[in-house]
Amino acid sequence: PTQFLMKVSLNWLKEYIKTDATSEQITEILTDLGLEVEGTEEIGVNKNDWKGVVVGEVVECEKHPDADKLSLTKINIGTGELLQVVCGAPNVAKGQKVFLATVGTTLHTTQGEIIKLKAGKIRGQISEGMICAADELGLGEDHSGIMVLPNEMVAGTPLSEVLGIGYWVLGNGKKPIPNTQYPIPTRDTVLEIGLTPNRSDAMCHLGVAQDVAARLRATGENISVQKPDVSAFKPDNHDLKIKVSVEDAQGCPRYSGVCIKGVTISESPEWLKKHLSAIGVNTINNVVDITNFILHELGQPLHAFDYDKIEGQTIVVKKLNSGTKFTSLKKNETGAYVDLTLDANDLMICDAESNGLCVAGVIGNPSEGVSATTKNIFLESAHFDPKRLRVTSFRHNTRTDAAKTYEKGTDPNNTVYALKRAALLIKELAGGTIASEVIDIYPNPIAPKQIAIKYKNVQELIGEKIKPTRIKTILDALSMDIVSETTIGVVVSVPTNKPDVLREADVIEEILRIHGYNNVPMPQHIKMAVTHQQGVSASQVQNLVANHLAASGFNEMMGLSLSQSKYFLGSGAFQLTPEELVFIDNTSNVHLDIMRPTMLASALEAVAHNKNRQMPDLRLFEFGKSYRTGIRSQVLGIGKEDSNSQIIPNTQYPILNTYKESAHLSLTLTGQRAPESWIQKEEPVSFFTLKSEVTHILQRLGMQTYQETVLSGGVWSFGLRFHRGQQTLVEFGKINPAVSKNFDVKGEVFFADFEWDNVLKTLKNNSVSYKPVSKFPFVRRDLALVVDKEISFNDILQAARNTNKNTLKQINLFDVFEDETKLGAGKKSYAVSFIFEDGQQTLSEEAVGKMMQALTMALETKVKAKIRQ
Repeated sequence: PTQFLMKVSLNWLKEYIKTDATSEQITEILTDLGLEVEGTEEIGVNKNDWKGVVVGEVVECEKHPDADKLSLTKINIGTGELLQVVCGAPNVAKGQKVFLATVGTTLHTTQGEIIKLKAGKIRGQISEGMICAADELGLGEDHSGIMVLPNEMVAGTPLSEVLGIGYWVLGNGKKPIPNTQYPIPTRDTVLEIGLTPNRSDAMCHLGVAQDVAARLRATGENISVQKPDVSAFKPDNHDLKIKVSVEDAQGCPRYSGVCIKGVTISESPEWLKKHLSAIGVNTINNVVDITNFILHELGQPLHAFDYDKIEGQTIVVKKLNSGTKFTSLKKNETGAYVDLTLDANDLMICDAESNGLCVAGVIGNPSEGVSATTKNIFLESAHFDPKRLRVTSFRHNTRTDAAKTYEKGTDPNNTVYALKRAALLIKELAGGTIASEVIDIYPNPIAPKQIAIKYKNVQELIGEKIKPTRIKTILDALSMDIVSETTIGVVVSVPTNKPDVLREADVIEEILRIHGYNNVPMPQHIKMAVTHQQGVSASQVQNLVANHLAASGFNEMMGLSLSQSKYFLGSGAFQLTPEELVFIDNTSNVHLDIMRPTMLASALEAVAHNKNRQMPDLRLFEFGKSYRTGIRSQVLGIGKEDSNSQIIPNTQYPILNTYKESAHLSLTLTGQRAPESWIQKEEPVSFFTLKSEVTHILQRLGMQTYQETVLSGGVWSFGLRFHRGQQTLVEFGKINPAVSKNFDVKGEVFFADFEWDNVLKTLKNNSVSYKPVSKFPFVRRDLALVVDKEISFNDILQAARNTNKNTLKQINLFDVFEDETKLGAGKKSYAVSFIFEDGQQTLSEEAVGKMMQALTMALETKVKAKIRQ
């Protein structure tokens, strides 16, 4: 299954499970449990990062003689000698206690910058260190001024001894002072887990902790998961009233909510920001941050509404009419909010007037959410149908963290617990009172599934005989309660946070995860089963076409996926801009600086290589991929110009790229059509040689019907595009000589580019039918048609087919005659054969005559043809 990359903070994880296991041991445990750790990152600072930073006392502070914004200070660090330090902070003053980084110190800033301090002169004055701001020490984001410490601090005390967990430690033995402004940052390890879609129970820190605890308990450790306590939750009053109704119980099996009155929207405390920033979540305000915290703690998405902006103080969970416009929080390239066009199956959270407040579980709108002026909130905690929500999320291309969680299946019996946990945190961090009872609409409670497990089946599926006592120990560690037990097995109750555990085999897989894949002995015998694959096998189709081409005299080539940007930026024929090319930092071969944007680049390089080695006659094919990058906005990016040809700097919004990797089959023809021979004269390959090979491939794959569009310009001197509607199957033709010359290729080159992904999609939709050979004879009639030179054979083909679709089986062009002295100016003659056949009877001369008469009239009318007698 496709993996979802999830970040887990090890410090956060250990808030729920008390273990001395190291990050390496936790990583090994998680990977063995099926939660593969794909990478780790060390963040934060430790005591070694502050080596050389001490408490200093500002003994003197004067204005720098040669700089208005600098101060010249003398600092006492307890050595008996004063250090002169130049300081640019606006708040430095005599008598302060500060943190001084001495000469030789290496600082690790909050922004990740590394500063190595050396003695030197600043505007002519010697500076022997640096008085530090919080961000320069990695202690916070503040850079507005230096850190000013309590007067009780003792000069010369190392910073590593001063900072304690939650308080300042004093060097003179006095009582510690609470440290609320600068809590000590701790070293943390962030684990990147490749989470498969079936493990929705592990999409949060508590779920991961439960898995780790289960493994440790199964190995004999007396350990348990400490869930946050919500027993203190209770309504403080009933001042806020709200009405909730669910009109679509299938889309929303459970909807819970509570009102909170008198909150103060402000910045989140450091501990909360630290938790979220560790896993890459941006902080917004205390209430919104709490909802994000609960999502990553408990795996339950929440949504906070501004209570006073809910029309009629009514919440309705329903569907709106198809085509309804909804202004979402999603923004376009210009920063404007995007209007979504709703589908009739999109589940919405609405107010009393059926105004959409948010797309359920996906995204809200700009007006209903929490803002700086919000005083009262309605907090939502719901369980939505994962399949419908996933369809809605992809339909509107809106992939929020909440949507990604919901679509994998949340625990329906966790909504109220998460609601209480969040409400208590909001009350603690944002003030206010819980102003209503918990609203909980749950008409059809989802009970834990009861599944019977037979011990013998555990052994057969796992391949190891595990004792019943160990099986029961593992089930207990997984919180799967044993409902009943016999000598042959047990019946277990599966928690509702495991929606993928539906049958006995699933429970056995859970047992195996905790028991340990590596504990299962290697089997001595290997068994194989023959399987039948439904649908189209991409590898089989590729092999079929490859064998066909090899039998037709083609050689397979393997071009390099890397190419040179100069080919495409120096040629207007490709019509590519730098923003469309995928540039790479290739230090070993600097000229190969991009991924190839087209298969043609590799083909022409191969032609040049072979022609330079006396191999002029080439028939090549390649299966490969091309790479493009598209800019989401023409305004973003370096080098964009405005209407006055002035470069617009992009400092506020970084460039956003979308990448496309496409599969192709390419054919390349050049040189002679066949090797030199006495039996036939030499004849160079032509456009029709290539067209014949292209149509043979499509016919081999059973594709008989498609549209044709003429190609000209760009890389093509001339060519055709075969397509079905907007879906391109293949483009082929003669390459523009200017393009070939750019690759140092002389002579004509004919090239075909199959959009292989589209070919495979078309194959999946093709149905193959078989008909017996007709018992009745066919009839052939020929016509010589004089038409304008602009008329193509395809025009004649379409006109003829539209006239008789039942008995006209084949149409073939067998001669083209051009002589203006005999035909007239701008005219040419096509000799075309028509094959008629009726599967039910022998065609009579009279019937064929009528068909030819109708066919002649159609050609005279639609392509202005004149019949040559």
